[in-house]
Amino acid sequence: MRTPLLFFFAALAAGAGPVSQRARQLHQNALVFDAHVHVINRQFHDGTNLGERLKNGQWDLPRAREGGMDALFFTLYIPEEYYPERFETKHTLRLYDLAMRQIEAHREVLELAYRASDIERIVQGGKMAALLDLEGGFDLDGDLGVLRTLYRLGFRSLMLPAHNWANSLADSCCAPARFQGLSEQGRAVIREMNRLGMVINISHASDATIEQALEVSTDPLVATHHGLRIFNDIPRNMPEALMRKLAAKGGVIGFHIGNEFHHRPMFDWRTKHAGKVFWDTSKIREPAASRSILDIDRQVAPQFPMEGMPAPPEVLFRPEDWVAVVDRAIQIVGEDHVALGSDFDGGPTLPKGMRDVRDLAQITDAMLRRGYSEERIRKFLGGNLLRLVRQVTEKP
Repeated sequence: MRTPLLFFFAALAAGAGPVSQRARQLHQNALVFDAHVHVINRQFHDGTNLGERLKNGQWDLPRAREGGMDALFFTLYIPEEYYPERFETKHTLRLYDLAMRQIEAHREVLELAYRASDIERIVQGGKMAALLDLEGGFDLDGDLGVLRTLYRLGFRSLMLPAHNWANSLADSCCAPARFQGLSEQGRAVIREMNRLGMVINISHASDATIEQALEVSTDPLVATHHGLRIFNDIPRNMPEALMRKLAAKGGVIGFHIGNEFHHRPMFDWRTKHAGKVFWDTSKIREPAASRSILDIDRQVAPQFPMEGMPAPPEVLFRPEDWVAVVDRAIQIVGEDHVALGSDFDGGPTLPKGMRDVRDLAQITDAMLRRGYSEERIRKFLGGNLLRLVRQVTEKP
């Protein structure tokens, strides 16, 4: 287990920004359970490993330990480039293979979890718990046999849409609608995930998809890394009415840590300098019989590590401003339905003064300064997400 003294001195040695002793103590004692961390993709392409303290990117095991992280949705990401040639399932299995080898190589500090009770046991034993999660299409057709196979392999969370791409299950937020929400196969996938005890992730889904998924599912849903449309009116964020419906079902919204989601000046600055909105996949090539999966690997590799876009200080917000977004969500749906969903190593531009996962305690400190109770902070940092995972994975 982490001790307060070791946690404090590790943070000092890392050169972290000013954080109060009370915040460090609370952060150390709380369950810090992140709903969305990109893991393995960069290692697949650059040959690094999870145990290395890396000089770039936002997440690795040494830095995550310094940041007080106890558990995470260990997210394998399928970039859209793999979809046109229908390599999405094969790439899932390749990433899974590397993930299992990496978890085994670091078994002294990291262990795979299948249910909430596993997370509690692993953390109590002083290790970090990894719940396998897939972002993007596991199979664009939604084959239930593939879904059940992934469950047997250990996946306990899957994204319903295919990231920002179209599949045969559910409309994405950011691709032309095919079904005005869910297809019949999408409804079948939801029912099977409910039966198996798999967490359904609705981030990247269209409004209609989210609303219909809430109607079909018997389990609460999670938006693992999201934002609020009242702060930034983009389709990737959630409107207030859907937030209320998500909460009424017992669901949780995980808050993306990037400026782009919640801070319009940074969104506009990034869009202008990148020449497109960050979810635009319109330039991805049509399928070509001559392209192999290795060709796509070479095309995708330069994306990693996925870091935030450097921006001038005047367009960045601070941790306090990020907490203001969470505060607005609490005003709307209550403190039992909010969580951390950082998207570390998925490309977020972090709040001003945060370098990477090492600086998570700055969020805890900002919450204390805002007057949050320790109970509310514990719920946000991991308690609410653990409750949802327990409800889905440990049915009577």
